[in-house]
Amino acid sequence: MGEKNYDPIAHTAEHLVNGTIARLLGCGRAFSTHIEKKKSKCDFHFSRNLTPEELEWIEQQVNEQIAAGLKVHDEILSVEEAATRYSLSRLPEGEETVRIVHIGDYDACPCIGQHVASTSEIPPVTLISSDCNDGILRVRFKFKKN
Repeated sequence: MGEKNYDPIAHTAEHLVNGTIARLLGCGRAFSTHIEKKKSKCDFHFSRNLTPEELEWIEQQVNEQIAAGLKVHDEILSVEEAATRYSLSRLPEGEETVRIVHIGDYDACPCIGQHVASTSEIPPVTLISSDCNDGILRVRFKFKKN
């Protein structure tokens, strides 16, 4: 399986945002993401927009994980073992193994992209906006300017 060509810093930040939102809302991980150095977005199947309090809480949680300097590492699992713990809906057919990327004990998911070695390499994140249309919640984020 080939690697995605995303900026490792922005891509690892996306994992934190994505996992935090999925955990808060119980909606599963984003079904679509667009990751850029300047601005990124995650789309979730969800029936409403986030409240200002939820946006603030998500941003706080993500930035706490960044500040904690969590180790980012991967492991290779068989498809059968990975399927018992993770959604493999985006995995191509015919794969025998799956790469799971872990961010400390905070987040883990299947991924083929590049990542930083520690969350301490990621600048603080700000959630720019969110909206919900036709059952799709879109959350946009970028890095805070110093």
